Amino acid sequence: MIISQLKLKNWRNFQRVDIPLRQRQFIVGPNASGKSNLLDVFRFLRDIAKSEGGGLQKAVNDRGGISKMRCLSARRDPEIEIDISLSNVLDEEQAIWRYAIGLKQETRGYRQPVLSFEKVWKGNEQILDRPDSEDVKDSERLKQTYLEQVNTNLEFRDIAKFLDTVSYIHLVPQLLRHADILQTSLIESDPFGQGFLVRVAKSTDRIQKFRLAKIEEALKIAVPQLNQLKFERDKDCGKPHLAALYSHWRPNAGWQREDQFSDGTLRLIGLLWALLESESLLLLEEPELSLNSGIVSKLAPIIYRMQRQRKRQVIISTHSESLLSDNGIDGREVLLLTPGAEGTTIEVAGDISDIKVLLDVGLSVGEVILPRSSPAKIEQLELFK
Repeated sequence: MIISQLKLKNWRNFQRVDIPLRQRQFIVGPNASGKSNLLDVFRFLRDIAKSEGGGLQKAVNDRGGISKMRCLSARRDPEIEIDISLSNVLDEEQAIWRYAIGLKQETRGYRQPVLSFEKVWKGNEQILDRPDSEDVKDSERLKQTYLEQVNTNLEFRDIAKFLDTVSYIHLVPQLLRHADILQTSLIESDPFGQGFLVRVAKSTDRIQKFRLAKIEEALKIAVPQLNQLKFERDKDCGKPHLAALYSHWRPNAGWQREDQFSDGTLRLIGLLWALLESESLLLLEEPELSLNSGIVSKLAPIIYRMQRQRKRQVIISTHSESLLSDNGIDGREVLLLTPGAEGTTIEVAGDISDIKVLLDVGLSVGEVILPRSSPAKIEQLELFK
């Protein structure tokens, strides 16, 4: 399944949003326009639907409470709304599922987050409409969604299962390379790759060998002198490692472990592993970081081919012209974020008439769209002293 439509009200940077989503979707905009916050919508829904350790209260508290999540432009109507449609294929006439929630704060007491509504549609039929009669009798029930409860989500458990598997990666090489020295606690769901080697270790031998063989093929092309990639463990304590063999004048003398890999090599390994990992929705935040522009220019077609094989949806935030230089990127695959006094607006780049004209004559989305995401007075920055 893919998320084919997203509607938001008062979510972080966005006062109102109603946009279609593609199977491969790029998010482009200036700094602080809300690219990360848009990705966080899907992480928030995942955190609600988590089969273990999740739920509405924790998902909201992890983000600092309703007041931190609410758009600053929200005035008389402070309710937060999230509404998603799920389809099997792109441009499906009728969504299979639709899930919508509204959030607000209690007016008194501990000011906890509560549901103003929770609704589910299966095709055209609405099968859940809260608050229901039981919620009216006991308002405490509105502190939990039906989505997170196995005894109430049977009719629409497909939605819960889909959201529970949403994955996000923004691998920070230093956290992976120096995990023992930094001794930081593992952040839940591991978005920064702290436990990446543990994830590799937990995969079955067959899957692990298959994925590392595919990644090795790419690394031989992208990383000079790299000839082999393998998984291994310390003999004394069993700690997992990745090891790479580089060309060396002495046979087998060029082995290095992950603490010697470059930032770009680590990020590329993490990115490729994430693309191979499952069929769930994948969120990628600025995958171009630390990578050579030549490699970045090939990411879009790599993502396209790998997602097509697994029929998965990938949503990517980026600032990179190299990433968006591929002429195979459709203008409808790019969402352009534009901040304003009343919050950030989102437009499908391919639906903007003057952009469409330029794309139709052969310019890439990077050439056409990225200049629009630069701050209006950026030329004045060079005068800064």
